[in-house]
Amino acid sequence: MLVEMQTPDISPRPVASSIDELLAGATDRQPFRHSDSKSGAGLERVTIDGESCVLKHVHIDDDWTMRFFHETTCVPLEVWRSGLMDVLPARISHGMISAAGGLGRDGLGAALLMRDLGDALVPAGGDPLSVDIHRQLLDGLAALSARMWGWKDTVGLLPLANRWLAFGDADIEAEHRRGWPNPVPKISAAGWERFFYRVPADVGSLVRDVRADTNALVDAVSSTPLTFLHGDWKLGNLGVDDGGRVALIDWTYCGEGPVCFELGWYLALNAARLPCDKEVAIGALRAALEANGVVTDGWWERQLGLCLLGTLVLFGWEKALGPDDELDWWCERARQGARLL
Repeated sequence: MLVEMQTPDISPRPVASSIDELLAGATDRQPFRHSDSKSGAGLERVTIDGESCVLKHVHIDDDWTMRFFHETTCVPLEVWRSGLMDVLPARISHGMISAAGGLGRDGLGAALLMRDLGDALVPAGGDPLSVDIHRQLLDGLAALSARMWGWKDTVGLLPLANRWLAFGDADIEAEHRRGWPNPVPKISAAGWERFFYRVPADVGSLVRDVRADTNALVDAVSSTPLTFLHGDWKLGNLGVDDGGRVALIDWTYCGEGPVCFELGWYLALNAARLPCDKEVAIGALRAALEANGVVTDGWWERQLGLCLLGTLVLFGWEKALGPDDELDWWCERARQGARLL
């Protein structure tokens, strides 16, 4: 039997109205850049009461990823303000301390104050994950998904329909007109050109059609069970702390959605560092969901197939810049997913 979601009543959190209010008592502020930060958001290291903290400045004008997902609100601020972080499972360490809102142009920005979880995060580089850390990250994803199983977004976070809009041609062209202020959109433009040259014609046609109109994919996924998504389950945002909890930062793409979206993202962006075959990782997450009380019979294969198709729709450009075997795996998975539309 599926364990029912046991989320307690959510109480909103107070939000400071200025950075000065947020940083009252701070004794030191220094700018720094996280090695995996590619969004354009500004970061500072701050000392408060002798503790090292991180201050992240968030505004859609500075963050191309927020523009690519067509965000109309400051999602990480709303996750904090709503109290959602207070109901996450004990397995998750989010590090958030407080936030200030109403900042920047049109008051759309925020400043997020967090404990410095840098020592817990997976080190940057190309070394494969240990099997133990890999399994702990998947177990943490399962625990988060199970805790929030059946959650409905009444907060106004990232809509499900926006999940597969990023890296679209119109948004890439908009970044071109801006003069490519960040490198990733320019790389993605070159990657998409290479993608349609490298992949078989049927896959190219499939991905081109879904990129142009994601409604069928969104509708199909909506018929499967949904949960709360962090939305960016990549190694730069993940780690395991000394207490065995999954350290999880960067809550920019949160919202209601399918757990297999998170899985596809993890498999795609961390492919070079996975310690096992993708099929083994897929099985490990399914087993972890079951261990957390989520019955996967009746929907898992459908949601998985659809979301892996959706992952190629998002990251086909990145796969086109990599080896043949990686691209081939995703092409075959996209074909399987297309049969489920």
